[in-house]
Amino acid sequence: MSSEKMSATEKRAVLSLSFIMSLRMIGLFMVLPVFSLYAHGLIGATPLSIGLAMGIYGLSQAIFQIPFGALSDRFGRKPIIVLGLCIFSLGSLIAAFADSITWMIIARALQGVGAVGSTILAFIADTTREEQRTKAMAIAGITIGFSFSIAMFIGPILTKWVPINALFLLAALLGIVAIFALFSLAPAAPRPQWHRDTTPELKSFLTLFIQPELAKLNSGIFILHAIFTASFMVIPLSFSGLSSDRQWQLYLPALLFAFIVSIFCMGFAERKQQLKHFFLGGIFTLTLAELILWFSANNWAGMMIGLSLFFAGFSLLEAFLPSLISRTAPASRKGSALGIYSCSQFFGIFVGGVLGGWLYGKFSFAGVYLFCITLSLFWFALAYFMQPPRYLVTQLLKLLPSQQAHWDNIAAKLQIIPGMLETTFIAEDGVAYLKMERATTKHPDFIRLKEQLQSK
Repeated sequence: MSSEKMSATEKRAVLSLSFIMSLRMIGLFMVLPVFSLYAHGLIGATPLSIGLAMGIYGLSQAIFQIPFGALSDRFGRKPIIVLGLCIFSLGSLIAAFADSITWMIIARALQGVGAVGSTILAFIADTTREEQRTKAMAIAGITIGFSFSIAMFIGPILTKWVPINALFLLAALLGIVAIFALFSLAPAAPRPQWHRDTTPELKSFLTLFIQPELAKLNSGIFILHAIFTASFMVIPLSFSGLSSDRQWQLYLPALLFAFIVSIFCMGFAERKQQLKHFFLGGIFTLTLAELILWFSANNWAGMMIGLSLFFAGFSLLEAFLPSLISRTAPASRKGSALGIYSCSQFFGIFVGGVLGGWLYGKFSFAGVYLFCITLSLFWFALAYFMQPPRYLVTQLLKLLPSQQAHWDNIAAKLQIIPGMLETTFIAEDGVAYLKMERATTKHPDFIRLKEQLQSK
């Protein structure tokens, strides 16, 4: 049997590449809590154009994410990651010196064009064994979530010492640091490979896009990020009398509260297998937060409660959704399902920014908060009829050519093991994708068959 622990090379790859992704994440998001305050001072700024500037990076990310991944399959991971980070840094530099909203929109779009997230995940997949890949992706996901929290905190606090536009200069610097980290910390890039569990397959997009349970989850991540971006069109403006360099005093306790609550709820939901109840609770929390924020403008205590609930609900849902996608998607099409999920997320950012800006210009704070509440209530109704998730795991078995010839016999043996739900063999990869209940991984028949296959 193969080792259950990551090798030193795998650890180095996962940690270094997660660090590179987190640098870009911090650079992109640390300006968000103060962006609407800053953008109002740009030439030609209107609420709609500010919303467009805030959300347009989501559109460019959605458009370029998959093409960048495809280019990295042809030209190698590192060159494409460098290209993406250079474009991101260029966009950040333009944003730092932009004096008009037009240039800010161009700059934010360029930040999104440097869409190397899928390429970095493909790099992680290249450098990890199949049996370690789920763990590797979980580490990357946790790092991204933690980086988001750091970014939301340090952006406002840094404006105590530097002007807001300097945050874009720092973002450019972080992009350059990420390039150095790529060559000094990351291992040598192996020959790029296509991985069904991490990389999208375009021909399967339509089938997965219309699959009802996946469609509900993709709608959910779209709504979540539309609400998030639209909310930050008005949240910083709601802190009347609280300058941008003091807003961290509200963000820090809110983020700490959200971190503690989300970690507790995620653990409890998994242990008690009550994920759907906590998922609905997260949507309800988000709705309640929007109501409190709406009616607590200029009330610091109310804003603190609303902001804490907002981040708690957002963090919980942001953690649950990728897990639900992985459990719901066919084992051999997980990469495609995650590709659709990622595009839905970025389109949500774009739509939330544009509609949030337009609604603020037309109806002020009430329009934006009412929009967010309506979206969250619609999502609650959609999720209420969602099938409760089954607690499943996916395993990949690499078969030797001699074993591949007898796949039908192997599949027959696998399918009679209690809790085995899906057995798919991909001939060109020589890999069997298995989806099963967790208890099945410890079933004596499964352990025995797996040992027999891996010992040959």
